Amino acid sequence: MKISIVTINYNDVSGLERTIKSVQNQSLSLKDHIIIDGGSNDGSKEFIEKHKSCFSYWISEPDNGVYDAMNKGIEKAHGDYLLFLNSGDHFKDDHSLSKLAAVIDESDPVELIYGNIEVVADRTWIKKYPAIVHLDYLIKDSLPHPATLIRKDCFNNQLYDTSLDIVADWKFFLLGIGKQSFKYTYVDETISVFYYDGISSQQHAKTRKEREKVIQQYFSNKLKLHYSYYPSHLKKNYTLAKKKMNSLIKRIKNKLING
Repeated sequence: MKISIVTINYNDVSGLERTIKSVQNQSLSLKDHIIIDGGSNDGSKEFIEKHKSCFSYWISEPDNGVYDAMNKGIEKAHGDYLLFLNSGDHFKDDHSLSKLAAVIDESDPVELIYGNIEVVADRTWIKKYPAIVHLDYLIKDSLPHPATLIRKDCFNNQLYDTSLDIVADWKFFLLGIGKQSFKYTYVDETISVFYYDGISSQQHAKTRKEREKVIQQYFSNKLKLHYSYYPSHLKKNYTLAKKKMNSLIKRIKNKLING
């Protein structure tokens, strides 16, 4: 049972070096590593060429965004399972892959095997995931692609939706579990370290808009639940409603006083 690790990179040579070293140090031998570089000009390509013997496949060329790059990696992967560990992120320790691989049942393989991640931002914390993933949970959150094995067969009929700039991986998990009944297994271990500085981490408004579009298309009855996940959106609506109510009360008072 082989695992393919796909790493995408664009102009992050220092992060790429950290990620590659982490993969090379994994104790699991049944793995290969695929590098998809978006035509970097910061020395990433030269670094990849210098270490090309470590990779089963690599390419450096312009792409049409994160998910186009990830799809390129999927098409070149030959593992039974894939894990996306993008440039800058890394495994928690040298046995992270082994912890996930240990629960693979070749006689009854599940589509997803996932663990927890350590999140590094203005503070560092462990994000733990539920053992039972309900649709309502996925409407509000997602599974961690740096800590999730995805069976290659899951991509036979679909790749990541490149019309989405930020949430195509979330859409994949949402539809996989919510529509296609993917089977999954949870491993209560911290698998990877994720640095909260990527596109989806920073563009909250666009993330919300893309998620709403997907939910409206596939789970329109859940759209209200999606709104409840964004306190800032609710606060804006509440403030507007309060303003209108105060204005109405003021007008009624004026009418009562002035006749």
